[in-house]
Amino acid sequence: GAEGSTLMSYFSKNQIQALKPKITFSTLRDLQCPVLQSNDLQGKPEESCSTEELFEWLGAVMNQVSLDNKSSSFLSTYCCPEPNTVVEKAFLCTITGFIIPEKIIQLLEQLCCYFGEPKLAYWLTLTVHGFADSPVSWRESEHGFHKGGENLYNFVIFRNLDYWLQMAVGAHDDCPP
Repeated sequence: GAEGSTLMSYFSKNQIQALKPKITFSTLRDLQCPVLQSNDLQGKPEESCSTEELFEWLGAVMNQVSLDNKSSSFLSTYCCPEPNTVVEKAFLCTITGFIIPEKIIQLLEQLCCYFGEPKLAYWLTLTVHGFADSPVSWRESEHGFHKGGENLYNFVIFRNLDYWLQMAVGAHDDCPP
């Protein structure tokens, strides 16, 4: 009856809105960035930072945590790993919504265009988060939400098109081979 048609119009309207990804851009000025070498995953003192240090730094940047290690900060005394360099301008783009793998590949290809002329970027990253309470993870396993619901992977792409792939899942989840 009337109740059913009202429900249908409600869901069709809201589903259409849910499928439109929300995009936000921000410019980060004078950002301290770790120095990376594509062929050096472990990092070297005074030469480059490790993959773990980069991953931690990315978390701080994405959550807009200050990197200046002020003792007066109640939130964080985190500072950028050494060695680092100050980048005058960095762009952070966040896309929230249901994004199919083909779109992620497309995004990666578009990001690689930044290595064309003028060659300003040494490396860039693309992080893909699954929803923390997603019912599935990789392989055949259910996704365990026990603590933080970690469920993400991160590409670090270098100017020479070498790349790193980092993955993080909860302790009870399967990881891809």
